[in-house]
Amino acid sequence: MVILMDHEKYVKFIDILKRELVPALGCTEPISVAYVAAKAREVLGAFPDKIITECSGNIIKNTKSVIVPGTKNLKGIEAATIIGAVGGDASRELEVLESITDEHVELTKKLMKEHICKVKLLKSKAKLHIIVTMFKGNEYALVEAIHTHTGIVRIEKNGVKLLNIPYSEEYESNEMLYKSVLNLESIFEFANVVNINDIEPILSKQIDYNTAIAMEGLRNKYGVNIGATLLEIYGDDVKVSAKAMAAAGSDARMSGCQLPVVINSGSGNQGITASLPVIVYGKKMNCPMEKIYRALCISNLVAIYQKSSIGRLSAYCGAVSAAAGAGAGITYLYGGGLKEIADTITNTLANISGIICDGAKPSCAAKIASSVDAAIVASMMSLKGKVFAPGEGIVKEDVEKTMESVAKIAKEGMEITDEVVLKIMVD
Repeated sequence: MVILMDHEKYVKFIDILKRELVPALGCTEPISVAYVAAKAREVLGAFPDKIITECSGNIIKNTKSVIVPGTKNLKGIEAATIIGAVGGDASRELEVLESITDEHVELTKKLMKEHICKVKLLKSKAKLHIIVTMFKGNEYALVEAIHTHTGIVRIEKNGVKLLNIPYSEEYESNEMLYKSVLNLESIFEFANVVNINDIEPILSKQIDYNTAIAMEGLRNKYGVNIGATLLEIYGDDVKVSAKAMAAAGSDARMSGCQLPVVINSGSGNQGITASLPVIVYGKKMNCPMEKIYRALCISNLVAIYQKSSIGRLSAYCGAVSAAAGAGAGITYLYGGGLKEIADTITNTLANISGIICDGAKPSCAAKIASSVDAAIVASMMSLKGKVFAPGEGIVKEDVEKTMESVAKIAKEGMEITDEVVLKIMVD
């Protein structure tokens, strides 16, 4: 296929997909903590006597109630830090805990009882901010990450700075890059002209990994089995299957399943939500794989586009952004054009933008199911020429402005909500 869009912009789109659609094992916040801890242990060169882990409120919120993968039932910052130090492989980044063993888990439990790790709230303007400091006798190692789950900006050992990348607490470096490239018209253009060979390695992995964890969630007991329950109660037509598969993937992921997920915008739940409904619809409709890949481009990029303005962590539930992307992808599968895709996003956001994030945990699966349901309704409305009108609530004169409004609500309007939610969770 001939590439019609500007070559530089085309390359940036591919780069965005490569950056944002990467494998991760388990919920990304405890995994990020484990990764930073594993790196600190590597730099220290010995097992520490004492650890101090400082985390922003949103990291604490998203780590408090989710099982660290491979640990069976361990939760929280302390567990994530210690297991990262005990058995983590920092070279694996977001798959840092891929090789942990039962022995590692038992040692982690022992060290938790000994209170080797102290957790502190890090007062930072960044929603994603982690500093792990490890001590062995008179020696210490410090590793700091900010904004992205593997975004290490500072490494120190015994007062010597081994890495020191300047950063702003308020702004993620990728944010402006994405905003300079992403808009709905460009996303639609890219999805239509992209050479499938350029995206197939990324998206085939997303299909394989996210389908596998969804099937695992349907087969076995994880959380409260939202996905399996939906199928049991409502049957397995395409609408139910799309919700159930996405929910089942989250069921497994939130409850310690040791299968990787291809994430979106730093989140496995968002990666699951943006991909599985599109995959289910594409296969039920007998769409060629090329069509499914193009629909997944739209879904993933729409989700990334929204999150670039909202930020990776917020009091705003990321499943909403991802579901709006999935709805757009489903609309594309049905032959919808740019207008129908825009209307799908508008309809989704007008409906469910009020869902809060109260941390990573099993109920995320239910929020995903609700969000996907709303996105399917939004898609069917748009294909019938129905869309919520400008001036109705937060809906503006075009979809770009509507997304800007939602981002403003999520980033500014829900700042206090975030603080209150965190306070409720830790009281």
